[in-house]
Amino acid sequence: MARNTADTIRGFLTEVRSGRSPEVAGEYLAPVVLAHQVRSGARETVERSPANYTEHVAEMIEAFGAFEFRIDELLIDGDRGYARWTQHGTHVGEIAGVAPTGRALETVGSAVYRVADGRIVEYWIQLDPAGLRAQLS
Repeated sequence: MARNTADTIRGFLTEVRSGRSPEVAGEYLAPVVLAHQVRSGARETVERSPANYTEHVAEMIEAFGAFEFRIDELLIDGDRGYARWTQHGTHVGEIAGVAPTGRALETVGSAVYRVADGRIVEYWIQLDPAGLRAQLS
């Protein structure tokens, strides 16, 4: 595939992660993607596929409604890129056991993505769950 690292990551974020067209995840993600995450202070690595990432975005839409997603920064170095983003939505579905409140929500996140052959093969993600919880209470 001729797509470079920047175009792959930007396309993934603007098309898939944004909720605009999550069904095209297979154009940007390898069949198996290693997703390195931190949950409750513990590191974990899960395998993602285009199909389950599409489901993941659908769950975000159920919780946040048709959210606005903005890339705040994108830095590229070879086969890796760092992206920082802001997401604005509305609490329309259950989040972390909290029933919908209808309140506006803002979340921030960032990730480092590794690209091979024009597709994301691995990423390391950082989110602010404490900030989200504070908005829910």
